[in-house]
Amino acid sequence: MEENLKILVIDDNQTDPSIVSLALTQTGISMEIDEVKDGNHALFVLINNHYDCVFLDYLQNQDSFTLIRKLQSSGIKVPLVILMDSASEEIGRELIKLGASEYFVKSRLSPETIAQILRSAMRIHHAEMRLDLVNQQLKESREQLVSQQRELTAQQQQIKQQNLKLLEISSLKSVFLATISHELRTPMNAIIGFSQILLRPKFGQLTNKQLDMVEKILKNGKNLLIKINEVLDFSQLESGKLELKPEILDLSKVVSNAVTKIRPLAEAKNLSLLVKIDLENTLVFNDAVRLQQIVINLLSNAVKFTESGNIWVEIRDITQNQVIITVKDTGIGIASQDFQNIFAAFHQVDQGIGRKYSGTGLGLAIIDSLVDIMGGKIDIESQLGVGSIFEIKLPRKINLAPDLGSVVFSSHENSFHSVYYPHLKL
Repeated sequence: MEENLKILVIDDNQTDPSIVSLALTQTGISMEIDEVKDGNHALFVLINNHYDCVFLDYLQNQDSFTLIRKLQSSGIKVPLVILMDSASEEIGRELIKLGASEYFVKSRLSPETIAQILRSAMRIHHAEMRLDLVNQQLKESREQLVSQQRELTAQQQQIKQQNLKLLEISSLKSVFLATISHELRTPMNAIIGFSQILLRPKFGQLTNKQLDMVEKILKNGKNLLIKINEVLDFSQLESGKLELKPEILDLSKVVSNAVTKIRPLAEAKNLSLLVKIDLENTLVFNDAVRLQQIVINLLSNAVKFTESGNIWVEIRDITQNQVIITVKDTGIGIASQDFQNIFAAFHQVDQGIGRKYSGTGLGLAIIDSLVDIMGGKIDIESQLGVGSIFEIKLPRKINLAPDLGSVVFSSHENSFHSVYYPHLKL
């Protein structure tokens, strides 16, 4: 127990000395005792001073209930012991319900018992104060959690609304890209067609200067058409509207055709373009146009970003049901921190307007999407200043048609025929 306790005794006995004060002074506990004779004086003293415990001799001439209520309404919290006559124990219990700490019958009062009462009352009061503090902290925590939950709900609602707006914007963007690509392809095809007609001798002999100008128109028209087609393909892939048209095809011929189209670009930069085909069975079930598009995009990138050295293309079996297409170059390479971005739409190594390497930034994004819907996977290895390696792993048979089980590949004759074998394994 604390030393030098400060005790308040409320006793309306006007003649006899307070038996409570006498008993307290005989406990051996160091304390300072103040006495008041009525409830109003007691309230004033308690408002202006701190006491460790209050002993209230049940007020006969004043309402003890009123005093306790005033203490409660004033926010004064102090251990309060009620001293009662033996016939008034029922009233004591009511006072405790109202807020008193303990009650005790005065006829049993002694220095030992009042010391026990003092210790008990203070212990109960401290426990109640700790409980009040915990309850207050819990209340504040609950209020904080409710507030945070409201904020979180509002943020989630805001994010939901933003996502809906982004989806709407993305949808409008895809529609716009598809529409504008269609609108641009028609006049561009006309420009290319008329340029080709002008280059035919039967339509008249052009001067060397005119011939050079028309060839430039044709070349630039074809380049622009490629970019327009890339935008159209991307918009269809993004909206999920691009559908593959699988067929039985010779993978080696598809790769060779792609190499044939890219070889002039490589030769223009004095690059060696080497091809290696290591397939026991060259037949696959896939979309020939989209497969060629994947290879052409990879080779175009390799040529674009390689100033000297070689470009290799290899196709080989991984397993009986899987093939791999590898494109390797000795180009500028890709920084490791850019690996996660190179397949993002419109991402380019050189982002400036006056960039050295032209393009829409959609080539690798289209490859990534096409490989994904084919059920394949892309792996990349690269080192700045050394070169890059792209590996496209594809299933020999893509699962897009319900009757794929009827397709049989013959690795011996390099040909195929159709019969119905439900449990076919390619």
